Amino acid sequence: MKISKPLYNQEQRAKRDATVWTLVQGILAPIQFLVCLISLSLVLRYLITGEGYALATISVVIKTLFLYLIMLTGSIWEKVVFGKYLFAESFFWEDVFSMLVISLHTLYLYFLFVGEMSQRGLMYLALAAYASYFINAGQFLYKLRMARLQMSEGVTA
Repeated sequence: MKISKPLYNQEQRAKRDATVWTLVQGILAPIQFLVCLISLSLVLRYLITGEGYALATISVVIKTLFLYLIMLTGSIWEKVVFGKYLFAESFFWEDVFSMLVISLHTLYLYFLFVGEMSQRGLMYLALAAYASYFINAGQFLYKLRMARLQMSEGVTA
């Protein structure tokens, strides 16, 4: 598979490899994914059985806090590596889609705290947020794979 445009130039790759924020992202991403899977199971349990609303709600809030944390640390990583907090060319579309993910999670918190949505409605909103999160995670995994392929092929800018 030939990749024409590299994700990182040599300077950016060196910054990526040297910053602690790469490690932070590498630790937070799988933790957030695990938290999402646990929360998803609790949300589905509630929707199927009608039981466990409080636990499902707590899990969605925790998942949302992890999302905010990984977005904050990810934007710091992007600033260190690319010189921009968000929307660097190499990750522009992933960042755009991340805004949808964050918006849906934040919308969940808003309706949870103002109380203007039913419990089931909140859980369906959480499912929509999670669906967008899984798509976004797929985008980032694809970019990680592209970066590894570029490294193995010796692609540089």
